[in-house]
Parts: sequence; C-alpha cells; structure tokens
Amino acid sequence: MRRCCVLIIPFLLVIKIAPAQVNADYLGLYKENKELSYTSPKGEIGAPVKYILNGRLTTSYMLLATDRLPVAFALVPDFTVKVIDEKSAGVRTPSLKIGGVFYVRLNQDASHYRYGTLRFTHHSNGQDNPAINEDGSINTRTGNFSTNYLTATYHFGKRSTIKENSYSLNHDAGLEWHRWFSYEEALENDYGFTRLIYNFSLRRIKDQKENWRLNAGLNYAVNQMSAYDLGAIRKRLNTEASFHYSFPFMQKAFIMAAAGYYGEDPYNIYYRDRYSYLRFGVSSAL
Repeated sequence: MRRCCVLIIPFLLVIKIAPAQVNADYLGLYKENKELSYTSPKGEIGAPVKYILNGRLTTSYMLLATDRLPVAFALVPDFTVKVIDEKSAGVRTPSLKIGGVFYVRLNQDASHYRYGTLRFTHHSNGQDNPAINEDGSINTRTGNFSTNYLTATYHFGKRSTIKENSYSLNHDAGLEWHRWFSYEEALENDYGFTRLIYNFSLRRIKDQKENWRLNAGLNYAVNQMSAYDLGAIRKRLNTEASFHYSFPFMQKAFIMAAAGYYGEDPYNIYYRDRYSYLRFGVSSAL
C-alpha cells in the first residue's frame, strides 16, 4: 500500500502541474504572435502621398497573465505616423488605435496550438473638423476619422525541428466588425465595416533566436457599399507580404522588406486611397 502511494502521488502532482506549464507556454505564444513595430524611410513607395518616414509602434501589456488560468488579457496600443514629404514635414493625422484583447486557450499542446482571441479597438486620428470638404472630397488635412470595432480570431499553428533549426508555422483567420459601435458618419456605405481576415507566418529559430520571418496576409470587405458590389476587388481587398531578417549581431530586430496592395488605405482618413506599394526599413517585436 505504501509503495502504491509513493507511485501515485508523483503522478497526481504531474497532472496538477501540467496545466500550469501549458498555460505558461501559451502566454509565450501570445507574445510571440503579436504584430511587429517598424520604422520605414519613405514609407509606402507607390502611395499617392509621398512620405519622408513612416513608423508603427505597437506592443501588448499583459494585464492578466497567470499560469493558473487558461485565459489572458492584454491592453494593446497601436500607433502609426506618416511624415509627409512637404516643406513643414507634417504628420497631419496620426493613426491612433487603443484597445484590449482577450485570449482563451483551446487545447493543451503548445507545439500544435489552438487559441481564440476577441479584441476591441478604438481607431481615430485626433482631428475634429468635417471629414468631407464642400466639393465632396475627403478632408485629409484636418478631417475627423473615428471608428470602433471587434475582431474575433481563431489562431492555430505548429512547431517542428529540422537539422537543429526550429520552425514555427502560424495561421489566424477572423472577422472584423464595426457596426455595433459609433463611427464617423462620412464612412457610411463607403468603408469596409465588415472584413474577413487571414494571416500566415513562417519563422525560423536558430540558437534560441528568431533569425527570419515570412509574413503574408489579406483581408476583404464584405459589407454593402453604395458604389461597389461584392466583387469589387480593387476597392475591397487589402493584402501584404513581408520578409524580416535578423543578422547575428541584432537582438529582437529585423531588416524588413514588404510589398502589398491597399484597396482601402487603413491609415484613418486616407481610406479612399487605393494603390500598390513597397516598404523597406527595420522591424521589431517589442
């Protein structure tokens, strides 16, 4: 009987400890899968507006992150500025996003992970003048832009080891929804309020350091618009592919190259701009 207890007690301890370790592993995944910040001289090359410098700064403040729970919560600021190539080198309308994301673990295998997220985001540009000029054009200098939305996303992926290198294959698919919240009236019937989203990322980790990352993604607006039917790809589609490489002397930083197309420029009041672009610079997972 005593021998049996000696064998059973460690087994019960492993069962008790295992979920905590799984939760801790998932907390690491949430941080690894957050979006990258970047700084880009000349910004989007090909945009109708010429830029001197573009920058995006985003991170996650993990306010609820305990290995005792299969859920987590983070506050996520996401700020983008574009310095226009003109005499004053003005930013004009920065893109300011702030929100929170709720995470829930869906299995216990972090090497073949499954988790869901629900995010609320407020997006505005800090302006309060009319969004539409008297001639019907968009007021990109001082026009108000604001919207609020939910994004529900399913995340899944796996890790594998090939010749001492670790590879991480990551996917997420989701839905972005604006209609339940307040927004700038000028956007009515002219903006992608409901978007289907898919993103893919392949990463290589060598000597416990991520040394390159290939990202690709697209999103498509499926809500009704007065001037565009559901098949109007040139208006409704946003897509981008990017490659990020970290030299041995770098730490949590990459050289970045990206190519993409905006049917609806996500930079706040510039949403009517449509263009293909290239972007070069440096990126980081802050």
